Amino acid sequence: MNRITINNERKVNLLSLLLESNAYINSPCMGTGVCGKCRVKTLSGEYSPVCDAEKAFLTDVEIAEGWRLACMTDAFSDVDVLIPDSEKAHPILSSGHLPDFEHEYREGYGAAIDIGTTTVVCSVVNLTNGEIIASASDINAQKIYGLDVLTRITYEYEQGEKAITDLRHAIVTSLDNMLNSLCSSHNIDKNAVRTIMVSANCTMAHMLLGVDARSLGKSPYKPVFLDEQTVKASCLGFGFDNADLVTLPQVSAYIGADIVAGAFVTDLKNEKGNVLFIDIGTNGEIILAKNGTLLSCSCAAGPALEGMNISCGMRAAEGAVEDIEITPDGVKLAVIGNISPKGLCGSGILAAVRELVKHGFVKKSGVFIKPESLDEGDWRRDILKLDGKKRYADLGDGIIITQDDIRQVQLAKGAILSGFNVLLSKAGITADDLDKVIIAGQFGSHLPVSSLIGIGLLPESVENKLIYVGNSSLSGAYMALMSGKIQAEMSDLARHIDYFELAETENYELIFASSMAF
Repeated sequence: MNRITINNERKVNLLSLLLESNAYINSPCMGTGVCGKCRVKTLSGEYSPVCDAEKAFLTDVEIAEGWRLACMTDAFSDVDVLIPDSEKAHPILSSGHLPDFEHEYREGYGAAIDIGTTTVVCSVVNLTNGEIIASASDINAQKIYGLDVLTRITYEYEQGEKAITDLRHAIVTSLDNMLNSLCSSHNIDKNAVRTIMVSANCTMAHMLLGVDARSLGKSPYKPVFLDEQTVKASCLGFGFDNADLVTLPQVSAYIGADIVAGAFVTDLKNEKGNVLFIDIGTNGEIILAKNGTLLSCSCAAGPALEGMNISCGMRAAEGAVEDIEITPDGVKLAVIGNISPKGLCGSGILAAVRELVKHGFVKKSGVFIKPESLDEGDWRRDILKLDGKKRYADLGDGIIITQDDIRQVQLAKGAILSGFNVLLSKAGITADDLDKVIIAGQFGSHLPVSSLIGIGLLPESVENKLIYVGNSSLSGAYMALMSGKIQAEMSDLARHIDYFELAETENYELIFASSMAF
């Protein structure tokens, strides 16, 4: 728990007050009151009464102990609260596929950075020999302004220049601290850092540079820039006075440099046959390489696949359930850190849904079966529960799956699978015609084939064609850092990736709806 004390002499929303004070608080829905995650324990102060909407998320015991939802609470005085800090630890750091290439060595040090909507990863590199000296990963500090890009863009619509400054400051400060820590722990003079190479999605690149991203949130979704950008890092607020910061090129508002980097690392343009590249995360970006012709689209999967908007959801940190097996003999939970479970991360929620579908708890439509429909001796009666009229699965140790959770996973599955199918249709091929399916991204690398196929997120016909390449965005940033020639080739590649808006596809609503079925 983090104890936060703030002087206050006005009536103000508690979540807004905490954010103004740079307090670290989990608020996935950015104060819209739908996630129930911004819990704080009030120690002292005057607050508005508990409302009915809060009672939907808090038990009577929790309310009696002083627990509140910050977004639904107004403060009238100085506040003294405790904020849970269980998600601060973020140990995930997956390496990516790195092909052989010709390095261009030079003096000094550099940094290769991947900025995802959810996670940032940074590697410090010795430019004289290409050695990756150290790496670190952390939660994207912009999460306090929303878990997905559209919520953060909405913040810019609501707060204008203040929001643009807030978002830039959040990511720059966290990256600066990460780089400083890595340099300090390895006795690297920060003045010797020459280049900071950044691979990011288009929205993150805009927000890193302090560029207005509001045009990315409405049709025609036109970015302020797509080309590679170079600025002095110090002008953005970094404490590395001799470093240039470079952002790699984008294709469109929703096919960013992270995907360009992945396409380069996997050499898509030179692949023979039909190869599908998919980065699974908060957004699902897909590129189809058909004998060297590259066609792409993007789908908004939402944060559910990363454990957010889920009743027991959390990030992949210690205590997160990452895999589940349901059998007649009971439920087995695989927990990160081998400690008592605290919640479900993205791979855990997919595994849970996979098992519930497999054993007939959930229909193809995504609806729980009725508990009363089960025979008296059916072992599933120990798991499938009824709370009033609401059905849920009790997996033990406080881990439950609700009907709303199933729906969130369905929406994400529908988005990705519909993008997959529409892209193939536009190219005039089927899933059977694919030679390879490349799964990229830090999150995607943690999704086993059994979950991807088990819930139908990808069709069964590609089960034996999957290749995992890990964080190809970071690998691409490293390659660009170590080769000016590769930087130029990435810019050329970006111009040769065609893009189409998925939502503009004829009958897309019907395609999406059919893709949601398990």
